[in-house]
Amino acid sequence: MAQNALKAELHSLRDRVTGVMETAVATVDGLLVVADTDGVSPENVSALSAATLGLGKRFGYEVGLHELREVVIRCRGGFIVVYAVGSIALLAVLGDEGLDVARLHVESRPTVERLTHLLAGERARA
Repeated sequence: MAQNALKAELHSLRDRVTGVMETAVATVDGLLVVADTDGVSPENVSALSAATLGLGKRFGYEVGLHELREVVIRCRGGFIVVYAVGSIALLAVLGDEGLDVARLHVESRPTVERLTHLLAGERARA
């Protein structure tokens, strides 16, 4: 049941933000929870996103900027954005060159909140 709700959140984010191509939710240690991907390995995205999140968190605390919200990576072919989902998970978003990053940040905040609640509920049931 929670898997369906999580996947619905990912589909919804893709529908609301121009340029979103792939999305995944993973644990902070890189294990895939759920993905909405077509052309990439969700397991690889999960593992690399966890490493990115960990490095971003460490960097933020080291320079006194405190809790990490997101890491944005711009590549020649598009964007990789990793959002912290509470302290237990992450949301990885891959976007093409036309990704509306500002819109993504606006739309992702409520998505991250909903994912946090869904994952917390899943942990409580486990």
